[in-house]
Amino acid sequence: MSLPSPGLIELRIGHVGQLFNTLDTSPFHERDLDHDAEEFIVGWAREHDDGAQLHIKVILRQEFAPSTTGLIQESIRHYFSYRAKVTRSDLQELFREGRTTLAIGIVFLALTLALRSVVPSEPGVVNTWIREGLTICGWVGLWKPIDILLYRWWPLQRLRGLQKRLASCPVEVIFES
Repeated sequence: MSLPSPGLIELRIGHVGQLFNTLDTSPFHERDLDHDAEEFIVGWAREHDDGAQLHIKVILRQEFAPSTTGLIQESIRHYFSYRAKVTRSDLQELFREGRTTLAIGIVFLALTLALRSVVPSEPGVVNTWIREGLTICGWVGLWKPIDILLYRWWPLQRLRGLQKRLASCPVEVIFES
């Protein structure tokens, strides 16, 4: 028995209809993949090294149908290409949100620091608490833009790269009667 090649994603299904979302009424080549099928493919693709050449093998337990091979190949490529575009759009929206929240955060920080300077700096517990509280609130106002611009975009960028790899990988269709 031979070992599967690195980058191989093998999907065994009973018939071609199981590959697609049954609620989507678009023609097959434009239809969404079934959620479970997509999750399976993406999950296995993530298991492989980033440098591994991905290869999808769909094994159908149905009679040979020549048009089905091209349909599956085109559908998988089309779907992951579409998902990569959607993820790119999500990434752009996230950066737009990051820039907006950064501008708001900087204005909020400036306001809290300005208010802090108005509070008398005389010794006293209440004045100290108010001054320190305003400083902390101002810096906490930058939490979300820092989170977005430093951390939250990485997973989306990685997913987009994976989707682009899946859109361009070879798709092999095998029929088992």
